[in-house]
Amino acid sequence: MDVRAIAKDTGLPARKVRLIADLVVGKKIDEALAILKFVPSPKASVVAKTIKSAAASAENNYQLATADLKVKRIFVDKAKHLKRFRAQARGRAAPILKRSSHITVIVGEQEG
Repeated sequence: MDVRAIAKDTGLPARKVRLIADLVVGKKIDEALAILKFVPSPKASVVAKTIKSAAASAENNYQLATADLKVKRIFVDKAKHLKRFRAQARGRAAPILKRSSHITVIVGEQEG
């Protein structure tokens, strides 16, 4: 059985979160959280929080043991972005895009 958790509108760019998410795909829950704990980026805490949420859902709703779970897949999709403008020389304006993302974590039991 697969259980998923979604963190929407994280305020983090999808391109940067994907680099961190790729570190933990296929790992056990405990191992994935240990890896994310030592990643020197604040984005790792958001991914870890989503993994913990998926594990808690599996344990509470489906009575699955957390020790038997592994991270099957992680999707990091683009979300809305805020458009801002910065003043430039000669009366011009340069766009600033504050990107955001949705993080989806799917956990499931290990085969075998």
